[in-house]
Amino acid sequence: MSSDRKDDHVRLATEQNRDRHRPNDFDDIRFVHHAIGAADLDTVSLSTRVGSDEWPLPLYINGMTGGSESTAIINRDLGVVARETGVPIATGSMSPVFKDASTSPGFRVIRDENPDGIVLANLSANASVEQALEAVRIMRADGLQIHINSVQEIVMPEGDRAFSHWPENIARIADALDVPVVVKEVGFGMTGATVARLASLGVGVVDVSGRGGTNFAAIENSRRTGSDFSILSEWGQSAVASLLDARDVADDGNVSLLASGGVRTPLDAVRALALGASAVGVAGGFLRILRDDGIDALIAEIIRWTEQIRSITALLGKTTTSELTTSDVVIQGGVRDYCLARDIDISGYARRSESEKGQHA
Repeated sequence: MSSDRKDDHVRLATEQNRDRHRPNDFDDIRFVHHAIGAADLDTVSLSTRVGSDEWPLPLYINGMTGGSESTAIINRDLGVVARETGVPIATGSMSPVFKDASTSPGFRVIRDENPDGIVLANLSANASVEQALEAVRIMRADGLQIHINSVQEIVMPEGDRAFSHWPENIARIADALDVPVVVKEVGFGMTGATVARLASLGVGVVDVSGRGGTNFAAIENSRRTGSDFSILSEWGQSAVASLLDARDVADDGNVSLLASGGVRTPLDAVRALALGASAVGVAGGFLRILRDDGIDALIAEIIRWTEQIRSITALLGKTTTSELTTSDVVIQGGVRDYCLARDIDISGYARRSESEKGQHA
């Protein structure tokens, strides 16, 4: 059943990501253009600090799949792509390894193909400390992603129904591991209070992973034969809203934010970086390209993304991705409404460059 479910997830996620241009909250973030404020392109560095680590790029392949013969092939291909482009990569959930050890090579192939890159292992918040340690060992991982997915589990016919132990379990894992722990949602977003609580549990990096990308409530609902959970298809908040909600927590310096969910273009990636993300993850959109067009096409696409992220950064007058948080952005539409409802002060975002007086015109 687990193997069939993994294959179902890949098929349904690929279909969901056919429409690369569907609107989402990233459209509510617009940069203010300063006509003579651009930086020289060759001065732009794309390296970024994530927690205490330095990543070569502010873009990563987020966790996708594993646990079946067909997904092992996908993981092999993703490992090649990560090696050839230099982007960090996370595995899909390695929970199947602890039910059937024969699935382990289908995850480890990512590291086999990408021996020197940044690789994150991935487990659920139900994992034991022993499983977390073993997952890191198997992957020779540079960190561990713990995914939290209560909405998906509720809709999943065979999903978990107990969640209150997650905080204590996350704290135990964070305390036991000597590599960074990254806690990520699976597409329903986070509040600043959630990020603050995770930081208090010893988590140094949080991927807010919001609504707008692969929708696991819709995927699991399509697998149900009983009650219809389509009422949850729009549950949660976007990565954009989540970044704005959590910005004060990140500014305290105790946690780094990552962003994923609905990142359709390099412009969306720069928008997320400007709102405080240290790096931006993509899964479904890259999976579609890999399955439809192959390894070479995905390598070319990621190279194009990195070139365009660099170009947009220069256009905004910045030479590092961390400087993007001083870019002027206008927040509109539903994101503005969310911020007003949550009492999030966005009044200064459109004039952040005024501290750099005289540089723009």
